[in-house]
Amino acid sequence: MHVKEVVVQNQVGLHARPATFFIQKANEFKSSIWIEKDDRRVNAKSLLGILSLGIVGGTKVRIIADGADEEAAVDGLIELIDSGFSEEAR
Repeated sequence: MHVKEVVVQNQVGLHARPATFFIQKANEFKSSIWIEKDDRRVNAKSLLGILSLGIVGGTKVRIIADGADEEAAVDGLIELIDSGFSEEAR
């Protein structure tokens, strides 16, 4: 299991469009991936799950992955978040 914390950089947070990009990136990996805010953990491949967390800009989240490509999954998703969901990161 690989875990890292990251602060969501973009002002609007993980609303529908960035959440969709996040899920597309998460689906590139075989590992099971979760995103955690406070004490709530949801499947990082679930749009409704991510939206239910209500993640806004400046929120600290944890990315957790378990599987064959867990490190690449966590690092790839953190890179996407750090980029502010820019086109280059996808």
